[in-house]
Amino acid sequence: MADPIRVLHVIGKMDRGGAETMLMNLYRQIDRSKVQFDFVVHTLETGAFDEEITSLGGNIYRLPVYRGSNHMQYRKSWVSFFKNHPQYRVIHAHLTTTAAIFLPIAKRYGLITIAHSHNNTPSNKSLTALIKNGMRYPLRYMADYFFACSYAAGVRLSGKNFPQKENCFVFPNAFNVDEFAYDDSIRSNKRRELSLQNKFVVGHVGRFALVKNHPFLIDVFKEIHKQDEDAVLLLVGDGKQRQKMEQKVADLGLSESVLFLGIRQDIPQLLQAMDLFIFPSFYEGLPVSLVEAQASGLPCLVSDTVTDEIKLTPLVKQLSLKEGANFWAKVAMNGFEENKRKNKVAEIKAAGYSIKETTLWLQKFYVGMDNTSSGGQHKCLF
Repeated sequence: MADPIRVLHVIGKMDRGGAETMLMNLYRQIDRSKVQFDFVVHTLETGAFDEEITSLGGNIYRLPVYRGSNHMQYRKSWVSFFKNHPQYRVIHAHLTTTAAIFLPIAKRYGLITIAHSHNNTPSNKSLTALIKNGMRYPLRYMADYFFACSYAAGVRLSGKNFPQKENCFVFPNAFNVDEFAYDDSIRSNKRRELSLQNKFVVGHVGRFALVKNHPFLIDVFKEIHKQDEDAVLLLVGDGKQRQKMEQKVADLGLSESVLFLGIRQDIPQLLQAMDLFIFPSFYEGLPVSLVEAQASGLPCLVSDTVTDEIKLTPLVKQLSLKEGANFWAKVAMNGFEENKRKNKVAEIKAAGYSIKETTLWLQKFYVGMDNTSSGGQHKCLF
């Protein structure tokens, strides 16, 4: 029996972020007798998924974080890596800022290269943004294939002709949609567990990072709480900004009404317990947490800086952040039609988010590349 194709995924750290969770969903589902995942990470810290990766047969390699000042060291690390690991035929890059450094090196060692965009970072004139955009731009002429979580993210990575290019693919952040099917008994049990009976429950799932705009979310909830003192906010996730947000909540006198739940394994059940999902990010690609929320039949109030490709069901209402927290709160309390919570699994699957179908497509894609066939024959139809 032939050995599986080993695909090298390059990422920062295998923690519970959107891209990382997507990779693990794929990794668990893929036929590992045919395709095996290995990972290059840019940290010495242990990631949340590291133990599971090794249990599934994957290897984890650690390279230095790119800081600009260590440019030559970073390049040499990659040259050394490919010299010592000739077994790889495919490299799949999820770091688009430094990919323009290591993908050309990978090509010299005979690897097929994939650049994968997971967000649609807006243009701005800050020095950091200009540097990152400058590093990312050459990728459109370097990679053999381009993946993106949305058309907007693809255009950002590969240019305005992304939808027409044969080597470009919209690749949904798929998951096990059936786990999120709405169920009254699951909702009742989880609300009882968290003492949320007879409460209006607002929720958010995402890491505590500046891009997620938690301060605005908390301001919106403050206005909601003025109208309904029994309202509760569930914040799921962790990150560098968490302590600041805990302090903000305390300063507003809302500590009894805001639950910081940390990293959780019961996201499908928590979504069932919520009444409204608020997502005021400054920018995103196509966040899987919003797709999961829709799968569970949960109304979603979302910033218009998130691509409108997120509107997979009528449950999504987008607002400008410029409207302010008070306006968002009014819409949250009155802006959704009164209707019974419904299962939206079929609509989400129809939009291309079934992990089984997506994994099968990716498996065929990798195998086709390894057989030197054109990836275009597997053009993604999602």
